[in-house]
Amino acid sequence: MAGSLPGFSRARVQRLIERGLVEVNGAGARKSAVLTAGDRVVVMMEPAAREAGDPGVELHIIYEDEVMAAVDKPAGLAVHGAPGDTGPSVAGWWLAQLGDAAGAFEAERAGIVHRLDKDTSGVLLLAKTPAAQAALSRAFEERRAKKVYLAVVEGVPSQPHAVIEAAIDRDPRDRTRMAVTSRGRRARTEYRMVASGEGRAVLEVYPETGRTHQIRVHLAAAGTPVAFDAVYGRAEPGGRQLLHALRIAVPHPEGGTLSVGAPAPPDLLAAIRAIAGEAVASRYAAVPPATLEQGEAS
Repeated sequence: MAGSLPGFSRARVQRLIERGLVEVNGAGARKSAVLTAGDRVVVMMEPAAREAGDPGVELHIIYEDEVMAAVDKPAGLAVHGAPGDTGPSVAGWWLAQLGDAAGAFEAERAGIVHRLDKDTSGVLLLAKTPAAQAALSRAFEERRAKKVYLAVVEGVPSQPHAVIEAAIDRDPRDRTRMAVTSRGRRARTEYRMVASGEGRAVLEVYPETGRTHQIRVHLAAAGTPVAFDAVYGRAEPGGRQLLHALRIAVPHPEGGTLSVGAPAPPDLLAAIRAIAGEAVASRYAAVPPATLEQGEAS
C-alpha cells in the first residue's frame, strides 16, 4: 500500500494504519492490503505538533535518562490535539522540552511512542532521540511492552479472571467509535477483579494487543463498561472514564528492562474507596520507584 501513497514512507503508512487512520473502501485498512484500480483510500492525517514555545501545561516526569522519559499524564490532556485544537497537549509540551533536538524527529510525532486516550490518566513513555523512539515503538509493535491498567467498571464481571479475545475495527455506523467486529484486527485483553461492591467492580487489566480504545471496547462488549465512559458506557457530568495506566515494563533502548508506574489519581481512588474501602485504595495511592534491570539490549 505504501507505494500507492507518494510522499509517505512505508513506516509512516504502517503507523497510520495501526492507529486506524487509513481506510480502504470505507473499512479499516490492513498492512497487507493490496490496492486495485478503483479502490478509494482515505488517510486521516494527524495534526502536526505545535512549534516549541509555551506548552500551556506542566507534566510530572516520573522517570528520565539520556534517551527517554516517562510522565504521569493527567486525565483531560490529549497526547495530540484534535484537528484545529490549539490547546495544550503532551506533544506540544514535549516539543518544548526537547528544544533544538526536536528537529531530528518527524514533526507530527516528535518523541511520541504510544498513546493514551485524552480522558485516560497514567504512565506515558516519551523518547528523546529518533533511535530511542524506534526501539520503543518496535517493543510495542512486537508486544514486548507489558502494560497494567486500573479500571472501575459498571456492573460486576461474571468471572473474576478472564481473557477477552475479540477483533476490533472502526464501527461501521459511527467512524469515530471502535467496535467488536468479525472484520477487525485481533485484540486480546486479560483482566482480574480486585474487588466489587455497590454494583461496580475494580479491575486490573492487561492488554496484550494495543488497538484503539481496546480496553474500553472489550469491557463494554463484556457488559461491564468503564465507569463514566461517554462513548462506550454512560457519561456523568463532570466525570471522566475511570481508566488509568498503572504500570508499564518495556525493554530500554540501551539495554535492560525499565519498569515504571504512576499512582492512581484522586477521582479513581475515591471510586475504589467507595467500592472496596481504604485498604484496597491504598494499594494504588503510591507505586514503587522506577527500576531499570540490566540485561541485553533490546
